Amino acid sequence: MNHKDELLEAASSAVTSVAPTAAARVRLRPIDARGVVIDDGFLAARQHLNREVTLLHGAEQLRKKGTLENFRIAAGRASGERRGMVFSDSDVYKWLEAAAWELEREPSPRLRELADEMIELVEAAQQEDGYINTWCQVKDPSWRWTDLEMGHELYCAGHLFQAAVAYARATGDTRLLTVACNFADLIDQVFQDGPQAGKTDGHPEVELALVELFRHTGRERYLQLAGALVSRRGHGLFANGTFDLDYYQDSAPVRDTGTLVGHAVRALYLAAGVTDLYMETGEDALLHSMLRQWQDMADSKLYLTGGIGSRHYGEAIGDPFELPPDRAYCETCAAIANMMWSWRMLLVTGEARFAELFERTLYNGFLAGLSLDGRAFFYSNPLQSRKGEHRHDWNPVACCPPNIMRWLASLHHYLATVSEAGVQLHLYTSSTVRTSIPDRGPVELAIRTGYPWSGTVNIEVVAGPDTEWTLSLRIPSWARAASIDGETVSTGGYVELTRQWRAGQQVALELELAPRLTLPNPRIDAIRDCVAVERGPVVYCFEEADLPDGVELASVAINTSAAPADGAPHAELDGVPTITVAAAVSELDGWLDEIYRDAPSVAAAAASSVTELQAIPYYTWANRRAGAMRVWTPAAK
Repeated sequence: MNHKDELLEAASSAVTSVAPTAAARVRLRPIDARGVVIDDGFLAARQHLNREVTLLHGAEQLRKKGTLENFRIAAGRASGERRGMVFSDSDVYKWLEAAAWELEREPSPRLRELADEMIELVEAAQQEDGYINTWCQVKDPSWRWTDLEMGHELYCAGHLFQAAVAYARATGDTRLLTVACNFADLIDQVFQDGPQAGKTDGHPEVELALVELFRHTGRERYLQLAGALVSRRGHGLFANGTFDLDYYQDSAPVRDTGTLVGHAVRALYLAAGVTDLYMETGEDALLHSMLRQWQDMADSKLYLTGGIGSRHYGEAIGDPFELPPDRAYCETCAAIANMMWSWRMLLVTGEARFAELFERTLYNGFLAGLSLDGRAFFYSNPLQSRKGEHRHDWNPVACCPPNIMRWLASLHHYLATVSEAGVQLHLYTSSTVRTSIPDRGPVELAIRTGYPWSGTVNIEVVAGPDTEWTLSLRIPSWARAASIDGETVSTGGYVELTRQWRAGQQVALELELAPRLTLPNPRIDAIRDCVAVERGPVVYCFEEADLPDGVELASVAINTSAAPADGAPHAELDGVPTITVAAAVSELDGWLDEIYRDAPSVAAAAASSVTELQAIPYYTWANRRAGAMRVWTPAAK
């Protein structure tokens, strides 16, 4: 078998959420998820909670909210009014994708039973011509393809395609794949040469799903349709829509765009799909646009947590440096879409910056969307709340909960990659990684670490080929110091260890995790003269429940001359490490009448006392009583 055939076989049979073809323009390739196991530690606990609690809770909510009943009505097995949002079919499809990746990780009779029930309902609801959308089928059959602006028909189809590919790859069961292909064939007819030729959906998502459907089935027309739908954006199709053209990603052609604008989730799903399209077509204009847009986001539109979206109106990305912490929208789905895009950019370029943003988003903007008990969710994730927030057991707009489930179920897909040179480790967690290096042979690595709370990462080569190959380790830029086997290494990239590795040989990576104070870009008006607290990849915050009696969070300022220190484990929050920070607390009683008239007297009236505050990981906030929270806190003067 030659090199190309080997890669083709790996790509066509790979069990992973993103599986580029042999001809794809990528530097790195995903590892077959059957060879990767997260077996202990922080991320393993999240996957276990998702499997044992969150997925089962999600299935019950799909039943309780009528989402599954909609399919029964569409199939003629029940009668009644359709319930839920116009796009609620996608909640079932995302749940099925999550179940697929869980069944790939480990058999579960209960999850298999629930998935079988849902797949059978989807099959029964599909119409003879391949169409399936319960909003149209139950509420108004004449509605089909008449509301491309906000109807989400192709958006729902995209999530069906992703679920179908995942289920086929993970279990070998192709029932859902048959449904997906029948619908995709209909969409191809309607939108390529039929009555909707030249048009597209107001909410991108189907583009990346069509590319993955092409990768799995080999049907070129799905790739061609994805390209056609991408090319139709930017020509004012939605000029008479409810929102501006940016919202629909319709203000400028993709290839000409250099900035990330509009509805955050739509923008990021489209970017992921365009990156997929570049991989399979090699069209440089697509990659150049993605590089410009990603850098625009990273330079001026990204929250510290990896969150995206600063405006509630239109759930939109704001202007450069428009990043108010209290008005941050930062939808959980946008955090997931951010990781989806960054992962694809990592595969294309091999550059550490994309893995670093992936990690920042994972531990902060994403995990904040799920409660510690796995049963409640945030839709938006602000970086400051004056009164606190309550999580929902199921969001009224329920796109985020099942999205969280499918992401947690597939986390092991994103730890490592393989190339002709060797194996690359991007995320550190206790795990086993098995893969095969083209033209060299199989490799097995055992990683043991307490990351993200510990910076010690031990990697053992359990097995490997008898030839020289390269083990690449990502060294995060946040680390103040790093060493491999006791030798100092530079941060902010990959260290490549090229050797003829022997079984049993080990590597010890040490990353300094000391708590640190982070300054904002001074062009962000809302947080000028503030600081944030971080430790390793984890962003911290202050929450009212941890303040001394009588202290209000609005009165606190951080003493930046004193270094933050590791604190005791938090008994109420799963024993997470805390950080102790020196602060000044102002007492400003009676000064309000003076504030606009006599600034010196106000300053004199603001007596301060010194105290120590306890910071907690941002993702753990809002798991107790409601109360104020903030990430960015004024620096004491």
